[in-house]
Amino acid sequence: MTRLSVNINKVATLRNARGGNLPNVEAFAQACESYGAAGITVHPRPDERHITRKDVYDIKANIVQEFNIEGNPEPAFIDLVLDVKPAQVTLVPDAPNQLTSNHGWDTKTHLAKLSAIIQRFKNVGIRVSVFVDPDPEMVEYAHKAGADRVELYTGPYAELYPEDPDKAIEMYRPAALKAKELGLGLNAGHDLNLQNLSAFVQAFPWLDEVSIGQALIADALYLGLKETIKQYKYALSNSN
Repeated sequence: MTRLSVNINKVATLRNARGGNLPNVEAFAQACESYGAAGITVHPRPDERHITRKDVYDIKANIVQEFNIEGNPEPAFIDLVLDVKPAQVTLVPDAPNQLTSNHGWDTKTHLAKLSAIIQRFKNVGIRVSVFVDPDPEMVEYAHKAGADRVELYTGPYAELYPEDPDKAIEMYRPAALKAKELGLGLNAGHDLNLQNLSAFVQAFPWLDEVSIGQALIADALYLGLKETIKQYKYALSNSN
């Protein structure tokens, strides 16, 4: 079954709005695991507007499932990941002041840069995923750079899905098939939710992992965290 990794950035955003340690992001991560999440994702940004460097260390020390750290591989981020040694690092081309991830790497243009960075992580046993748009060429060059996986940016899928679900899915098929052809692991993330998740995973049953934050945290405000994770896991299991 496709694994569910919960992105807990928004929990840190809520905490930081007031100061202090409520809600406690480490305890929240542990709760996600206890309710069935297969992994925890964080995306620490340079301004620490949500997840802080301290959070990254504390979460790593308090969870047992896979830890995925996303971010732009600037020197400080690289050093953090090499020190923490998560199961997976996801390389995302975010600008420092970017509100949220909204595009993937041009892996062809940045082949040399990505190749060098990926090798540094793989040398210490960290699985590397590269965030890409649904373009087979970008998937191919992520493979040439040495990535273990690609994560397809699913923002356009989520935007189109309510209007034309079939077209939304087909827009991703060439890239997903290219990853499968090349033997790359396949992840997906951004704006996936309980309305559009099952169709995506059903279309691409070789999908390894989805990373979901905003929608899942919002659903938890209404449904509770335990019920929310149950429903997301059901959406994944109902797709296979």
